[in-house]
Amino acid sequence: MSAAFSANAGPTDAELAKMKLQYQRPETVPFPKDNPFSQAKVDLGHKLFFDPRLSGTSTMSCASCHNPGLSWGDGLATGVGSAANKLGRRSPTILNLAWAESLMWDGRAGSLEEQATGPIEAKVEMNQSMPRLLTTLGDIPGYRAAFQVAFPGEPISAKTIAKAIATFERTVVSGQAPFDRWIEGDEKAIDDAAKRGFVTFNTKANCSACHSGWRFTDDSFHDIGLTDGDLGKGKLVPGVEPLLHAFKTPGLRNIAGRAPYMHNGSVTTMATVVRHYSDGFVQRPSLSPEVYKLKLTENEIHDLVAFLKTLTSTDATIAVPVLPISEVN
Repeated sequence: MSAAFSANAGPTDAELAKMKLQYQRPETVPFPKDNPFSQAKVDLGHKLFFDPRLSGTSTMSCASCHNPGLSWGDGLATGVGSAANKLGRRSPTILNLAWAESLMWDGRAGSLEEQATGPIEAKVEMNQSMPRLLTTLGDIPGYRAAFQVAFPGEPISAKTIAKAIATFERTVVSGQAPFDRWIEGDEKAIDDAAKRGFVTFNTKANCSACHSGWRFTDDSFHDIGLTDGDLGKGKLVPGVEPLLHAFKTPGLRNIAGRAPYMHNGSVTTMATVVRHYSDGFVQRPSLSPEVYKLKLTENEIHDLVAFLKTLTSTDATIAVPVLPISEVN
C-alpha cells in the first residue's frame, strides 16, 4: 500500500491499479466512416469555426461561445446569442467531443455533424439563414477553393459546412494532464491530497458512477437536483420521470478552467460543486439514484478539488486563422 493512503486504510496497490485502469487515454481520435479525417477538412473547419460571417450580423462565430482561451467555453453563466440575447443554458465546452455519443445539454443532437449547423441557423443564437450563408461563402474565392480541396466534386452546402466544422472539432482534444502522468507511473506528478481525492472520487463520493472513462463522463443524463425549472432531457422525452431535469454529464477534463459550472452556470467554484453533491441537492422523484447524501468532510472536499485540478492540461495554442476575403467589386 502506498504511504499516501496507509493512514486511512486506503486501497491496496492492486485495487488502486484497477481504479486507474479505466482512465487511460486512447491512442487515436475516432472519425466516422461517412466523414473521415483529412487535413483539408480540418483547415476548412478551423476557418469556418472562427468566421463571424457564419452569423446573421457577421459579429459572432462558433468561437464566440467556444473560445480556446476559456477551455473552449465562454466563461459566462449562460450563453449570449444574437442581439445580445441571453440564452437559458451554459455554453458547453467542445473538448474531447470526438468520443461523445450525443451532443448538447439535452442530447438532442446525435453527432457533431448534426450539431454543427444548429446554432448557426437558430434565431436566438447566430441567426443566420443557410441560403444566405451558402451564397456568402460561394462568393469568396478562398472558400470556393478550400471546399473543393476538402470535398472534391461536392457543392458548398449545409452538409459540407457541417462536416468541415465537425472534423475540426474532433481535433480539439485535451492534452496530457498531471493526472495522466501519475497513472502512467510518475508518483511525483500529483500531490498526496490529489491522490487521496482520486480514491474518494472512486469510492465514498461516488463521482465515478457518472464521471467515468478517460473523459470522466458516462455520456448519459441525470437529474442532479438543481433548483431551476429547466426540464432538460425530460422536455424532449415527456412522461419519462427519470429524465425530468436530466442533463448530460459533462466531462471533467480541464475543469479547473471552465467555471462557472452546471448547465445553468449557477455554481462558481469546484468546492461548491462538491458540496452540492455532498448535501446540497433538491430531493424529488426524478433525482438520479447516484445522487445521495455523502456526508463528506471538509478534508475530503479539499482532496477532491485537489484531484480535479490535476485533470487540467497545458494545451497547444489554437491560433485564429487568416480568413478568406471577399472579391473586390
